[in-house]
Amino acid sequence: MGISRYTFTPRILNGSILATSSASTRIYNGIMNGSISYSPAVIRESVRLDHIAANAYGSGDLWWVIAAASGIGWGLQLPPGTILRIPKSISQIMTYLR
Repeated sequence: MGISRYTFTPRILNGSILATSSASTRIYNGIMNGSISYSPAVIRESVRLDHIAANAYGSGDLWWVIAAASGIGWGLQLPPGTILRIPKSISQIMTYLR
């Protein structure tokens, strides 16, 4: 089951109710406390988070996971040089959000 950043309706993930705003906070906190592994990257000119997510996870719709991990509110257009934290595994993210 996918989690969309665009809906504010609570979702059920493995029997737990999960709101996307709380998911973003939990992802960021997991990155900061070392519970979620990530790869650092520096964004280049003309590169968008949805392109990075498509490359990393197979779906551009998961751009918000990278934005949440990086502490970015709106990430489709970022200036070059922005430092990103790209979670290594969507499976790990989903497990962490349970």
